[in-house]
Amino acid sequence: MSTREAVQRADEELLASLGYKQEFRRAFTPIEVFGIAFSIIGLLPSISSVLFYAIPNGGGPAMTWGWAVASVFILFVGMSMAELASAAPTSGGLYFWTHSLSSPRWRNLLSWIVGYMNTIGSIASVASIDWGCAVQVMAAARIGSKDQSFEPTNGQLFGVYAAVVLSHAVVCCLGTTILARLQSAYVVLNILLCLAVIIALPIVTPAEFKNTARFALWEFVNLDGWPKGYAFIMSFLAPLWTICSFDSSVHISEEAANAATAVPWAIVMAIAIAGVLGWAINVALAFCMGTDLQALYDSDQPMAQIFLNGFGQKGTLGIWAIVVLVQYMMGSSMLLAASRQTYAFSRDKALPLSGWLYRMNTFTGTPVNTVWFDAGWALMLGLLAFAGTEAIDAVFSISVIALYVAYSIPIAARFLGDNDFEPGPFTLGVFSLPVAIIAVSFMTLMSVVFMFPSTPITSVQDMNYAVVVLGGIFILSLAWYYFPKYGGVHWFTGPVTTISDVPGIDSQESNPEDLKKVKSRVHTEPVLEDS
Repeated sequence: MSTREAVQRADEELLASLGYKQEFRRAFTPIEVFGIAFSIIGLLPSISSVLFYAIPNGGGPAMTWGWAVASVFILFVGMSMAELASAAPTSGGLYFWTHSLSSPRWRNLLSWIVGYMNTIGSIASVASIDWGCAVQVMAAARIGSKDQSFEPTNGQLFGVYAAVVLSHAVVCCLGTTILARLQSAYVVLNILLCLAVIIALPIVTPAEFKNTARFALWEFVNLDGWPKGYAFIMSFLAPLWTICSFDSSVHISEEAANAATAVPWAIVMAIAIAGVLGWAINVALAFCMGTDLQALYDSDQPMAQIFLNGFGQKGTLGIWAIVVLVQYMMGSSMLLAASRQTYAFSRDKALPLSGWLYRMNTFTGTPVNTVWFDAGWALMLGLLAFAGTEAIDAVFSISVIALYVAYSIPIAARFLGDNDFEPGPFTLGVFSLPVAIIAVSFMTLMSVVFMFPSTPITSVQDMNYAVVVLGGIFILSLAWYYFPKYGGVHWFTGPVTTISDVPGIDSQESNPEDLKKVKSRVHTEPVLEDS
């Protein structure tokens, strides 16, 4: 037996020990698993999409030191998640872990909540990334217009947004091998774009827009009116939204080779590299954005304006085209990951229309129905643009809050639930508990912070609609769970096995104790065998 065949067999046996048969083709190499997490992070285009959170809440110090502080905490979150991913790499990882690690009394409800929050957060991430892409396309149109006078309407923005979402749906219906190969190109283009801006922007920026180290790194600019300490924390949404959705690597676990090792390392390395490169980008921007931060904040696209000041119209259009392309790639990767989470959750019959969603297209070997389902809901979220800027901005907050709820519960359940957790190849050892405490505490704090409005004095139009949209969806999901006679409380039992011929698995309902025994056997058996 060849090494590749042995690794694939071990992956399939580990998946079978979790109760699932192999349905996807394992076409993602370790670098491509890293690629999907890193391409969704996106760095430069992501920073451009959320720069309006950092500029008014501290300016340069928020962009640089705020990024550095938040990145460290995000790494703690990623390491805790990586341990769980190494132990049980499956597409529905987060709610699967929740069910297997929680106490019997709470496991069904908590698994339901995590599954819905993960699904909602992933779809909101698709919407926020693609909305950012639409804004960037219109920023290019404005830069290229005479005297930069073009101002897009909400209808035009939504039209571009819809085109981006629908084209992503078409791309994500392609075969697994094609989607896997695209990730390597995404990684290379991402890194080259970051390095180009880090090196070139300080060189081309005119002296009048270059800032002193004092202004760029230490002079706190507060435009929104919150107390300085709280404003600094509010600026964290920029790095938190940028370095987020790294659970995407988990959702393609069943398409990854050597998943128990490749997935956790992809999560940790994507966060670490993004933290360092992102900090360097923010330092370059802080030194080259000029001192009129109010004008930048009021512009349609702050980063585009910084580039225009430095590169000029033609240079900005050239580099901005690459920014838009990378942002487009981010959206494609995010819809791919979101569709796998939806597929996994419908496999366990938890979503409405699960019978239709849990179908593998025989031609492409991909879950086409879940791709279009997620794209449709992303289009619905985009309609919030017609309710005003604050309403569509809430989608950015929702994508972080919903995912942080989904991240926190299984990490906490590992230590609070009634379970006998057995780590996989990636483990933090004695540091697991303190890292988990820091991660969950940080996510809980930030989830509350991001439900507050951007200014302390607000109105109906300027309120933060994240609590309304996310709260409404959360209440509906609980209503569906507790609905008399037909609700999930009457039939949802957590992950349902799709395989019955694995030793130790005798029924269609997953039994955490039986699965743990079989998983232990797979982990301890050697991966390589004699030919």
